[in-house]
Amino acid sequence: MAVPVTAPAEPVRQVSARHFVRLKLRVLANNFRGQGWRIALFVVGVVIGLWFAAGGFFLLAAPGLAGESRYALMIAAFGGGLLVLGWLLLPLAFFGVDETLDPARFALLPLSRRALVTGLFAAALVSVPVLATLIAVTGLVITAGALGGWPAALVELVGVIVGLLLCVAAARAVTSAFATMLRSRRVRDLAAVLLAVLAALLGPLQIAVLAAVRSADWDQLTGAARIVGWTPFGAPWTAGIDVAEGRAWAAGLKLLITALAIGALLLWWSRSLESAMVGAVSAGPSRDRRGTVGEAVAQLFPRAAGWARRDRFGALVAREARYWWRDARRRANLITIAVVGIFVPVMVNVGGARLAVEDTHAFGEVTADSSPVLVSLSLIFVGVVASLTVANQFGFDGSAYAANVVAGVPGRLELRARMTAFAIYVVPLLVAVAVILAALLRHPGWLGVMAGALFAAYGSGLAINAFVSVLGAYALPETSNPFAMNTGAGVAKSFLALLSMIASTAAAVPMVVAAALLGDLWLWLALPIGLAYGLGAALLGSYLAGDVLDRRQSELLAAVTPRR
Repeated sequence: MAVPVTAPAEPVRQVSARHFVRLKLRVLANNFRGQGWRIALFVVGVVIGLWFAAGGFFLLAAPGLAGESRYALMIAAFGGGLLVLGWLLLPLAFFGVDETLDPARFALLPLSRRALVTGLFAAALVSVPVLATLIAVTGLVITAGALGGWPAALVELVGVIVGLLLCVAAARAVTSAFATMLRSRRVRDLAAVLLAVLAALLGPLQIAVLAAVRSADWDQLTGAARIVGWTPFGAPWTAGIDVAEGRAWAAGLKLLITALAIGALLLWWSRSLESAMVGAVSAGPSRDRRGTVGEAVAQLFPRAAGWARRDRFGALVAREARYWWRDARRRANLITIAVVGIFVPVMVNVGGARLAVEDTHAFGEVTADSSPVLVSLSLIFVGVVASLTVANQFGFDGSAYAANVVAGVPGRLELRARMTAFAIYVVPLLVAVAVILAALLRHPGWLGVMAGALFAAYGSGLAINAFVSVLGAYALPETSNPFAMNTGAGVAKSFLALLSMIASTAAAVPMVVAAALLGDLWLWLALPIGLAYGLGAALLGSYLAGDVLDRRQSELLAAVTPRR
């Protein structure tokens, strides 16, 4: 009797970081396949990134080429610190982080947490921002080499590499942790308040920094740079400068500080990443929804949209209003509006006016250089940024937009309902910005000018972004991280945002021209005209873009559906 021979089992391959890198490159190639516009935007993003990288390279290499060791230390410490802060804050506020490899898709695979974090971290290093940053900070290697020879250049090269690792680890850890916190509405509300307060403090901080530069005490700045150089923000970037100045022992300690910071950040990221993968979110107690049909329908309408009619328009408004309140990705955009709405007007009007006064103690008389024209310009920017959030409003829905396509929702009705639901949350923010700025400037008579500029810019932006959202929509990754972006989508988002801001600002320019020409008369006319201008622009935009939406529903659905 023959004994069956079984083939030996294949050994299980150990998953390493290179597998994640190869997977990311393959997913990236698949996303670009047959998408010429994505390839074009990606190339444009690479060119822009390399242009900024070249500028940063020459800026960081200049102190070494000029033989100025003191300036080299300050630029390395302060410039490197700002670079780390940029990697921390910019993904939260504007661009997001690349989530080509969504961590949630690895939840059911037998991967250890260490292998997952290591692989995702290695894949995160393969991106255009990382390449551009690496080219820029290489200028510090030139500076260290010019001041201390090849030993300093070699140490600075190691510092630049670990500093880049620190930037990527910090961005990943903070965005992952913040995304987890944003799932809780209570934490979301607290975060919005804290970020708004922090933004309000940036104006006075800018004043203090510029005042310090005007009366610069270079010895004090050098001392401050040395202090920053012993923190994780400046330690990796100043290691080579220390070698050039004969303090090789300090370079080793700074590299150790950076390595410990990277380890702590990766540990933090792994904790929040595991929570995001298992979806550890408390759903809260269930509520009894039994009752009459009318009560059941009423429960579908959130309190903010309780006034809406019980028809198709009201149902769309209620749905969008509920999504804006509960969806973490949309809440993150509302926080950005609150931050920009407070930061920009305070910085431009209050900060600029204070710097114009020689006596820095005369705080109460700093509004002399403020004017309705300057206020209108700054608030038009705020209104434009507020409307920019809906530039990819269909991308938030993703494949769920198919329900609207099947139901045959008219495009004009769809856009009007989405604008109305978004305005429920944004208009009170704009009113608060106008009131706060009028109080800070001690010009309550300018409140109408401020509100008029805000509403006109906001309505014009809604009209422009109605077209952008229909013609330039793109898919967002299916992840719990509200700051995640597909590879290439960050470039698309930046390019579309730039075009939208230019067009929206141009549409709102008549408000600035009227403020400059009409003088005091505009103080009375700005509010009603701004309201009518913004409302008319939004309605006209929904009317015209709605026709385009009716013709492009299937193409739009294909564009916003994530490719698996």
